[in-house]
Amino acid sequence: MATSTSTQSLPLQDRVAIVTGSSRGIGREVALHLSQLGARVVINYSSHNSFPADSLAAEINASASASAAALVLPRAIAVRADISDQTQVQNLFESAEREFNSPVHILVNSAGTLDSNYPSIADTSVESFDRVFAVNARGAFLCCREAARRVKRGGGGRIILFSSSQVGALRVGFGAYTAAKAAVETMTKILAKELKGTGITANCVAPGPIATELFFGGRTEEQVKKIIDESPLGRLGETKDVAPLVGFLASDAAEWVNGQVIRVNGGYV
Repeated sequence: MATSTSTQSLPLQDRVAIVTGSSRGIGREVALHLSQLGARVVINYSSHNSFPADSLAAEINASASASAAALVLPRAIAVRADISDQTQVQNLFESAEREFNSPVHILVNSAGTLDSNYPSIADTSVESFDRVFAVNARGAFLCCREAARRVKRGGGGRIILFSSSQVGALRVGFGAYTAAKAAVETMTKILAKELKGTGITANCVAPGPIATELFFGGRTEEQVKKIIDESPLGRLGETKDVAPLVGFLASDAAEWVNGQVIRVNGGYV
């Protein structure tokens, strides 16, 4: 009986959450954390390699099976979708609704990319610019638009987008990336106002340097050390430093936090 009561008290019990870009990095940690708070999670990935996403879904479902007599519905599913493609974003939401027999309650858009050559604006190719904006800005827009139309009304609906503390730091070599993330922050604030009367909140999480595959790509040990030295806490952030903030924003406790950009960077910016 104690186990049942504990399960029922989970803050996101049986709410459906889509987490884009969640087969690795920050998104993976967010998906795990939301599942531990009781959510049913759609693990989104875009590559042809489904193994990381499938493995995470299996891990979440195995954990749920160990604590429940039976699983009527899965706790997690993996869905491939390129968020820069309108049709695939629509299919992502439809898959969530169909598989969990429920409207989507939470969108966390953590999918992102950057040019690991860190070019100056003068040296940024049009192809690189378009690729960065396709995922980081267009992808955020398409996910926002679909969420604004489909996330459950009447309270508890949450849209959580990802920006970057680079918008505050304005470091060289991140021109296209930072511009795309600035667009995401602007959309978030406007969307929060447009959703007036729905009970849905929209917020943006802006991490600083986080020890992920995306962060280490293209950087030397010396460059990593320099970034660590710039941090007041003397370390890189970890994915577990970000996920609890997302979990809070997804919960009922965060209802009064709306239209905000929250930097989580250990004082880096």
